[in-house]
Amino acid sequence: MTGAMLLAAHSQEVPSFGPDPWYVVLVKCIVVFLFLVLTVLFMIWAERRVVARMQQRLGPNRVGPFGLVQGLADGIKLALKEDLIPAMVDKPVYVLAPIISTVAALSAFAVIPFGATVSMFGHHTHLQVTDLPVAILFILAASSFGVYGIVLGGWASGSVYPLLGGLRSAAQVISYEVAMGLSFVAVFLYSGSLSTSQIVGAQHSRWFFWVLPVSFIIYGISMVGETNRAPFDLPEAEGELVGGFHTEYSSLKFAMFFLAEYVNMTTVSALMVTMFFGGWRPFWPFSLWDGADSGWITILWFLMKLFTFLFIFIWLRGTLPRMRYDQFMHLGWKWLIPTALVWLMVVAAVRQYSIEGLSRTSLMAYIGIPLAIVLLAVAVWPARRDIRELRQPDDLVEDQSSFPVPDLDLVSGGRAAGRDTVTTTAEVTGA
Repeated sequence: MTGAMLLAAHSQEVPSFGPDPWYVVLVKCIVVFLFLVLTVLFMIWAERRVVARMQQRLGPNRVGPFGLVQGLADGIKLALKEDLIPAMVDKPVYVLAPIISTVAALSAFAVIPFGATVSMFGHHTHLQVTDLPVAILFILAASSFGVYGIVLGGWASGSVYPLLGGLRSAAQVISYEVAMGLSFVAVFLYSGSLSTSQIVGAQHSRWFFWVLPVSFIIYGISMVGETNRAPFDLPEAEGELVGGFHTEYSSLKFAMFFLAEYVNMTTVSALMVTMFFGGWRPFWPFSLWDGADSGWITILWFLMKLFTFLFIFIWLRGTLPRMRYDQFMHLGWKWLIPTALVWLMVVAAVRQYSIEGLSRTSLMAYIGIPLAIVLLAVAVWPARRDIRELRQPDDLVEDQSSFPVPDLDLVSGGRAAGRDTVTTTAEVTGA
């Protein structure tokens, strides 16, 4: 069976995405925009409450019932604050940067299917703003374009710390978007399409996270790195960069960067649901219910899966410490990308051999044995390297005495010793 035949077979599962009246498209755009904004407000509240519970605190509980309106109050406060613009900034780029990040984040959700076909104003339409034959590539392009806002914002601020945050963000995108794209290719091979609705249609019998567990894990790690969230929040590491790329931003411009970050969290979580968890299709035991995979009820299944992954974002932030930058780069380039390449070759070979109808013995001979050798070599090589480093001769160790280290009083210590040292220094210099 060729790729064209596979695509034709899957296209029968989901009806073709036809033209809708302009008012139906407008209603869907408004609904998606309001959903994303309200999700951001809810996520701000939920993150503060969940992390507070993890740290045995209460979290916001004053503004509204259970503190639910705290996010709205913070948004109004940011919008009404004085918009301070430093004198050294490149003003056109400085103003444009948060707009780029926000528009790109909001645009990416347009191709996510969040429900089945329903009747709206007398017309049958998909619960999706639009679809494209290359919808996944559109999402990747929008996420890459959004990083321009972070990079330009850090560069245009005219300060060192925002510039470092912008450079870190560019390095993260280059590193982790490669692994993310490679994890998608295996899904394309099994679904026969790059269209999001077709990928959901291809999962009518089984979800892809069962079939492609390695791709699921790689994408799960990459999506955290793409959204600059803990433990990968290096572009805005307040412990070392004050606030990162948005240090010099205030008022509504800072709020737009904040909005873009949380919208990106929602988009990558929705893409995880679409690519690996059946999209809007119901999960067991609701899948046994006749009619659970049609109509408006499908929005409920999509939202339940979506908020599960959004909770995982909060869980990670409240649990894991921030990684060092070299550890972050090491994970991306030396583990995720090579693993994704090897897994992609395995998936392509298994897919081809299964289409040709080869036996399991042939699969093990052609795929299993070479894969075992590669995995063994990967597992042994770091251990041998560590052994070589441990056996390094003493004369190869760099002499640290040549570094300009200040003299330390290791005997007496305390404030008295500090005063003695200062006095002695003053006497020597003749002050």
